[in-house]
Amino acid sequence: MASSLLVLTCLGSRSGSLATEQPRPPRQDPDPSLVYRPDMEPEAAKDKGSFRNYTSGPLLDRVFTTYKLMHTWQTVDFVRRKHAQFGSFSYKRMTVMEAVDMLDALVDESDPDVDFPNSFHAFQTAEGIRKAHPDKDWFHLAGLLHDLGKVLALAGEPQWAVVGDTFPVGCRPQSSVLFWDSTFQDNPDLQDPLYSTELGMYQPHCGLENVLMSWGHDEYMYQMMKFNKFSLPPEAFYIIRFHSFYPWHTGGDYQQLCDEQDLAMLPWVQEFNKFDLYTKSSDLPDVDKLRPYYQGLIDKYCPGVLHW
Repeated sequence: MASSLLVLTCLGSRSGSLATEQPRPPRQDPDPSLVYRPDMEPEAAKDKGSFRNYTSGPLLDRVFTTYKLMHTWQTVDFVRRKHAQFGSFSYKRMTVMEAVDMLDALVDESDPDVDFPNSFHAFQTAEGIRKAHPDKDWFHLAGLLHDLGKVLALAGEPQWAVVGDTFPVGCRPQSSVLFWDSTFQDNPDLQDPLYSTELGMYQPHCGLENVLMSWGHDEYMYQMMKFNKFSLPPEAFYIIRFHSFYPWHTGGDYQQLCDEQDLAMLPWVQEFNKFDLYTKSSDLPDVDKLRPYYQGLIDKYCPGVLHW
């Protein structure tokens, strides 16, 4: 399992060890990922043009701080160490619905659109997909599952290593990476003569399957689904793994790393993104009424107590 987690098929050789200690970034005290602050007024439902506003708004300082930490400390060595740390899936044993309930305690510090717990967003996304694609129950479940990897933030991981847009490490960040021109100055990989090039440690069109992405809830949940042998179709695994890779599926960057499979799967990720993004609203769903339907899907595709 460890070898598959390191996704090194297409990577160039590098010296260094997973055991090498890296400098630890400063921690906020208390870690805001563990705190839900109901005194902050939820924003009203918005039109589509106002989502992902990273230039103004009441949450912007919080969002920028999260990305600054992420873009400083997400390096090749850091990502490889996280794969090794969590690859045994020994953190916790619980059902999917128990993981959904855990997200009641989490507000995503990277999200400028909402300031309510992520469990509501999971059902909002799933219900949006269900209405538009009533015949694709696997797609509905993908909506419910897509952010469950954020339980890592409730296991003590800082939010910059859990949430937010993802990007490949081991190569120069492209211009559609959020805050790319103001947050990477202190990332040590960008001082490396290989990692600071456009292709970095990769071969042209090696495929995103073989790219080492920044560590977060996408990659963790994808690997967790593989480990527990979810019976969902390949499209669901791909959506989970790359739904936060906005520089690719929305920004159009990193084409030099894509292969034919990536281009074939891209429309699925983009279709999913409509519901991940545009269903966000302070009009929260009646979760109790929805649970029986989604429990049926869980029983079909990923039943029982799972390894997290």
